[in-house]
Amino acid sequence: MNRNFHLTEDEKNFLADRFETPFMVISLNKVQENYLYLKKQLPRVKVFYAMKANSTPEVLLQLANLGSNFDVASPGEMRALNALGISGSRMVYANPVKTLSGIKLAHDLGVDKFTFDDESEIHKLASYAPGAKVLVRVRVENKDAVVNLNEKFGAAPMQALQLLQLAKDNGLIPAGICFHVGSQSLSADAYITALEMCRELFDKAEIQGMHLTALDIGGGLPVPNEKVEAVDVDSMTDILREKLDELFPDTEIWSEPGRFMCGTAVNLVTSVIGTKMRNGQPWYVLDDGLYGSFNGLMFDHWNFKMKMPADKAQEKVVPSTFVGPSCDSIDVVARDLPAPKLEIGDRIMVPNIGAYSTSAATSFNGFPPADTIVYEDNIAVSSDIAVG
Repeated sequence: MNRNFHLTEDEKNFLADRFETPFMVISLNKVQENYLYLKKQLPRVKVFYAMKANSTPEVLLQLANLGSNFDVASPGEMRALNALGISGSRMVYANPVKTLSGIKLAHDLGVDKFTFDDESEIHKLASYAPGAKVLVRVRVENKDAVVNLNEKFGAAPMQALQLLQLAKDNGLIPAGICFHVGSQSLSADAYITALEMCRELFDKAEIQGMHLTALDIGGGLPVPNEKVEAVDVDSMTDILREKLDELFPDTEIWSEPGRFMCGTAVNLVTSVIGTKMRNGQPWYVLDDGLYGSFNGLMFDHWNFKMKMPADKAQEKVVPSTFVGPSCDSIDVVARDLPAPKLEIGDRIMVPNIGAYSTSAATSFNGFPPADTIVYEDNIAVSSDIAVG
């Protein structure tokens, strides 16, 4: 499976002649391909797309039409889905700690599935979402994940059943257990360890009179970036599918993929707006930066690949610095990056930038986040350019 969407040079320039940079280009066909791949590899898994990764309305509608459910973390995300006609019954409120207004809104919208990882959350849910189904989130160790999501979230495994029993005592329905191995996990090892732990907890829960019916395996499947060009998701999902069938043959399995659905489906096109020499090195100022689409350099531990203009391919490259447009010295996109000599107006394409980029971009210094353009609406249907 080719998991990368790439604009050709002609496509990049075709769009940049019609839209002001910076802009994101998303392929909805690639989003669909990623979703169908996951359903093929893990046919028993009920997908709850983690919309925090990319909440572009076209992405949400595409996934909804394919049958996806949604992982939400706030009133804002629930309202966004509701405005698109997506029912609360297709959402899981997966933020372990929720605002009271969020719980009330969820209850009003028909959201009946919640996760939690501490006792205080039980009393909030019992008061404002009585009778809801709850999954306790347990902490798992995975030092190999790029983003560790278990420092802030997850109860100790030894506390999980006590919390579920307390939830039951307060009128909630103890539905199951959830975990997240961390973002950009490059092997199946952490999943296997977590599944074996959860199997033990399911068995102990049964002995205690709690029949758990759902297991949420979170997200974490990796996509390529500048440092990780190839990831063997085929092998990871094969192992995961076999282990799920072995350990949980009769359990409803959920997952919360985010990056995997959209990370490889988006390209950024950004332009050089200024050039200078500093300390003997070329510096290039882009019209997008750390406060915009490149925020993942700070927030997401991400490494972006920057594809230079094709007409510069034969030119000598030298270590160069790329910075964003804001008046902040921290706004640095890349240092010592080998690059040809660039001029104002040259366009750079950045692939695999679909996750945690647009959704976390700011308007700092008055620079608005990059607009998103749908590839199929602007290139695939155009007769003016050959599609590469």
